Amino acid sequence: MKNSTSIFLIILITTFKLQAQTAQDTIDINRVALAYIESQHNPNPKLMEDVLHPRLVKRSVFKNKTTKKDYVSEFFTENMIILAESYNIKGDKFPKNPRKDVKLLDISTKIASVKLIADTWIDYMHIVKTNGKWKVINILWQYNDINEHQ
Repeated sequence: MKNSTSIFLIILITTFKLQAQTAQDTIDINRVALAYIESQHNPNPKLMEDVLHPRLVKRSVFKNKTTKKDYVSEFFTENMIILAESYNIKGDKFPKNPRKDVKLLDISTKIASVKLIADTWIDYMHIVKTNGKWKVINILWQYNDINEHQ
């Protein structure tokens, strides 16, 4: 019985170590989250494309000004690449030293949850590891000032 327990523990520990994230995963996840926001700070559609999964969906809840009903807006990878190319083209959308705090909320072998706090909004991001690369696949965001959601 003692040998069976020892063997089970060795298998469990080995399996956990093989499936756990690495220090490099943590670095890569941080890099991906920062690249997402920095591609908007300094218009860079190629950088945005590099860090987004092709099936990304970015969502937020807004209130229709006429009906006063909430609705969910959705953007996709293509929209975000266009945004990175055009949103801050004049360099006037962000402060000189923009805020970009990345908080790693949870990480597993192939998935991670991140909270990105930027100047005027918060992004909750799901980042997935496919084919050895971390990519943003989901974003749920809101403005810090809820009144902006009109």
